[in-house]
Amino acid sequence: MRRLLKVFGLFLGAIVIIVLLLLSPAAYVETFCHADPEPDSYSPLIRDPQMKREEANTFLTYPEWHIVYAYDGLAEVLKSGDEYRFDYLASVRDFWKADCALTAIADRHGGADTQTRMMVATIGVSFTLEMGLKAAYEETLGRLTAYWRGDQKTPQDIVARDMAIDYAAFLRQTPWYKYPFQPEIDKLWAVPVDEPVRGWERRLALGGEWKAKIAYAGMIANAVAATGEAKLTIFSIVSGIQAPALSAMPDVRVVSENASGILIETPRYDRFTHILADIAKAGGTIREIAGNDEIMVSLTAAATDQTPPPGELIARFPRAGFDSDRLLVVVKVADLGQLLRERPIADPGIEHIFDF
Repeated sequence: MRRLLKVFGLFLGAIVIIVLLLLSPAAYVETFCHADPEPDSYSPLIRDPQMKREEANTFLTYPEWHIVYAYDGLAEVLKSGDEYRFDYLASVRDFWKADCALTAIADRHGGADTQTRMMVATIGVSFTLEMGLKAAYEETLGRLTAYWRGDQKTPQDIVARDMAIDYAAFLRQTPWYKYPFQPEIDKLWAVPVDEPVRGWERRLALGGEWKAKIAYAGMIANAVAATGEAKLTIFSIVSGIQAPALSAMPDVRVVSENASGILIETPRYDRFTHILADIAKAGGTIREIAGNDEIMVSLTAAATDQTPPPGELIARFPRAGFDSDRLLVVVKVADLGQLLRERPIADPGIEHIFDF
């Protein structure tokens, strides 16, 4: 009985330590990464509360995108290598490093509400746990089965590679919990097992992971259904371009027009970046987005390229899975048109414009 209690005590202690380790980065951010608000004299053109969004939100949308970029990096690694070659822990480190810097600058721009901060902390802890578990498995047993297999990927490895590429693209516009994992599990089991050790290990390991995600996705979907999904469109003011030309652009809805410019409604997320690029290339000027005059943009550049970026540099760190860096900068909305005309949406170039 004593031995059983001792084992239980050790197990409970280990759980407590793991929980504390998972929560410690979020606790650090909330304790040491805040800043004082700065005065803002800007008078917005968009004043309808239903169309406005808080300026701090442009910075606090990044943590979700960091997870998207982590899967981008994993997909890039899998094009020529195996899962164990991805730097899972560096991706986690840079999540919290960016979150600290962005929390401070968000505070300067009005700060975030408690619900948003809790959401960021929750996805950060979840991401840390997921990457930690993947690192623990792929860098040990996953690495051993890859060595056993040799250089030639198994059919199951090919399914995993193709799924990673598809999943990374999917995440750019759609929440992860809507991804169809089951068809990918079916593919794992449908392709032949050419090398039994690696083939069966991939079937069981990845199939188990994706099954767990299906269950977790169901929980998230139910929670979202209860609280309501995030708004999927955003309003902007543009000028220097005629309303018919805007209406002809895919996914652009002209709402109204006055002396300040043309009010348009567009999708958010990845599509938003490309729409703004289309407007800029057509000679338009983006005057305001959701009642704000500043916005965050991510750029990619070679690690050796130390050219000062446009706007205010918030953070710079290596892109997991790629041989280049990511730069997070704040720019004036009015300067977006020129920036989009000068730099391509490419790698290197403009990666994403973070809406609110």
